[in-house]
Amino acid sequence: MTVAPRIRTQVQVMFFDTDCGGVVSNIAYLRFIEIARTLLAEELGLALTEMAENQRYPVVVRTEIDYRRAAKLGDQLVIEGRLERVERVRFWCAFQITRLKDNTLIAQCRQMLALIEMPEGKLLRLPEHWEKYRGDDSAELQRESQAPTSDKKYTQ
Repeated sequence: MTVAPRIRTQVQVMFFDTDCGGVVSNIAYLRFIEIARTLLAEELGLALTEMAENQRYPVVVRTEIDYRRAAKLGDQLVIEGRLERVERVRFWCAFQITRLKDNTLIAQCRQMLALIEMPEGKLLRLPEHWEKYRGDDSAELQRESQAPTSDKKYTQ
């Protein structure tokens, strides 16, 4: 089985990401994760321009996030994402946010997604070429923890 794609990107915490105390607000973490998820989608063959042209989009069905430590104004954060699980019509992605300077775990997130076709909102089967990412989840998770990560640049 093929090892599922992984991405790694960085963001800097800006004023608009924080509250009056300079601590990152909860909603900003989801924006950071959306950046990583978009880069991961490109690794999976779902380029932004193609999605807009064919009106087929991945949509978030569920988000689970655990906040471990606070990030603050000016922090450089690393967001790592990977395809965790693939089924017939839904898939899961996992994300981890760490602070670059001390490698502190800031947050972990898991999202369930599906592909839909607009404007009808029709649920679609996942692309055939994703079949190579299906398999035994326990063995897959162990292999993926050792898989190389694609560094993707995101410019704010």
